[in-house]
Amino acid sequence: MTKPVSVPRILIAGATSGVGKTTITAGIIAALKARGMNVQPFKCGPDYIDPGYLSLASGRPCRNLDSWLIPQDNLRGLFARAVREADIAVVEGVMGLYDGRNGMEGSGSSAEIARLLDIPVILVLDVSRTSGSAAAMALGYRSLDTRLNIAGVILNRVGSPNHLRWTKEAVEKKAGIPVVGYLPGQTSLHLPERHLGLVPAPEIGESCLESIRRQVEKTIDLEAVTALANKASPVQDAGVSLFPPEEMAKKVKIAVARDEAFSFYYEDNLELLSAWGAQLEFVSPLKDRGLPAGAGGIYIGGGFPEIFARQLAGNAEFKSSLSKAAGEGMPVYAECGGLMYLSRAIVDFEGEEHEMAGVLPGRAVMRKHRKRMGYAEVRALRDGPVSRKGDALRGHFFHWSEMPVPEESAAYRVVEPEGGLEGILTGPENNIQASYLHLHFGSDIRLAKRFIEQCRRGTAPIR
Repeated sequence: MTKPVSVPRILIAGATSGVGKTTITAGIIAALKARGMNVQPFKCGPDYIDPGYLSLASGRPCRNLDSWLIPQDNLRGLFARAVREADIAVVEGVMGLYDGRNGMEGSGSSAEIARLLDIPVILVLDVSRTSGSAAAMALGYRSLDTRLNIAGVILNRVGSPNHLRWTKEAVEKKAGIPVVGYLPGQTSLHLPERHLGLVPAPEIGESCLESIRRQVEKTIDLEAVTALANKASPVQDAGVSLFPPEEMAKKVKIAVARDEAFSFYYEDNLELLSAWGAQLEFVSPLKDRGLPAGAGGIYIGGGFPEIFARQLAGNAEFKSSLSKAAGEGMPVYAECGGLMYLSRAIVDFEGEEHEMAGVLPGRAVMRKHRKRMGYAEVRALRDGPVSRKGDALRGHFFHWSEMPVPEESAAYRVVEPEGGLEGILTGPENNIQASYLHLHFGSDIRLAKRFIEQCRRGTAPIR
């Protein structure tokens, strides 16, 4: 039986990538939180870095909304669960408003998320090199899909009071959309970047958001933003629950590598593991001396091991603990940066080689340009800690390194967008599953359940 979700909500979308969506969204969230509101942040698409800033701004874990990775009914259920105690939901879009898996259908786009969850949209325009022409952009975005409610515009990188007045008048009078605020063109308001995008929030700290919040409070009409959010109609939760109906007893302890080097996790992946009986214990391959006592498995997500390669290489105790456990059959699941850490070595951007855990053959070599980015469909070639032979999986790639895939131990065959092999499944009991592919467990609840059951094998129950 379905039930309506009536939380106020707004989606901050960009005309294109790079218009300042994350800065503006984080600033709005921080400003609403400062007013005493309980803000639940979301990020459209498969991004890991931007959600860190939104989590930092709100004090609540940011969730990903991806309508290509996650079936629509599952997506509605995850959204409904996340907003249960929120006063307002603020969603940051991905790329440009209509950019998705392809240019025609826009699957996975911000526009599709806005339609599915009936979210009013505020469009961010970079007006640093235009004024009156911004009205044509706003009008075009509104006209392309009349099912969307483009309810407001925020102007970014405004140059002067006159520039603001000319641009605001054009958008409001010619496009008929209210301008609810702006940010000036100050470089001090920009978040720091590196090769995969923004520098992760844990490396920066809360101080980076203070100047942004103060600016948002000065030049964005927060009352207008919340008024637009309050106009969202109730959306139906499809009633599909990925979670058990009652709290489950903990069945097994699973270590999760989480520190400055490994921070790329979908929050829903961790919550699903916990809900179905995993006691998660966070561990740092940078700082800790080994795996936690009693762990039945380890999950190593993505991140920036190449930036911290020297420190990772220097922690011989942790590498030895992990290698020993993996060699004895402990289930290990690793994605992207985790794959790199399990390799024999990482070769960094300067060509220096750093010894890693040595659980997998081959070296992960950083390249000067991005090797692969985008959605993919794969088929599992053999049973592993997370997937079974024949499973059709959807995931996402984004990496600058290369690592060879031995044909005899490949984890997946890539079905779309191109053929070929991906990932490695190895170990004494095929207990090590590592790949550049990022999976969202909300796409198929069997993934989380299987990992838990595999980790329980040979492990004493938690009492």
